[in-house]
Amino acid sequence: GDNMKRLPDAEFEIMKAVWKSSPPVSTNEIIAVLDGDKRWKPQTVLTLLVRLIERDFLESEKVGRERVYTPIVTEEMYLQSETEQFMDKHYNNSLVGLVNTLYKGGDVSNEDIDELKDWLSKRS
Repeated sequence: GDNMKRLPDAEFEIMKAVWKSSPPVSTNEIIAVLDGDKRWKPQTVLTLLVRLIERDFLESEKVGRERVYTPIVTEEMYLQSETEQFMDKHYNNSLVGLVNTLYKGGDVSNEDIDELKDWLSKRS
């Protein structure tokens, strides 16, 4: 797809919280999802939400007294873009190169290989 900007980690965490919820999602709901991790101050979350709106990842509207957020970019769209950029940068878009690196690193189980074979057979 067209080159989507890579998100800084903190903004990506906010997006993951939005995707995990059922949008539209309020600031409080986002903070609740993030709450297992106590380092999030409401002001920080608001600042990051504004940045995500500026980047066209989120849109927001006021509903009553609350502001709610809806993703413009889906998790699938973002992950696809990230993966394409990663593959292009590191593997010259070679899936075989990626799998080979994983395999050499010992990270590929026989189960993974069977799943890959299955995936390939469905595409040929």
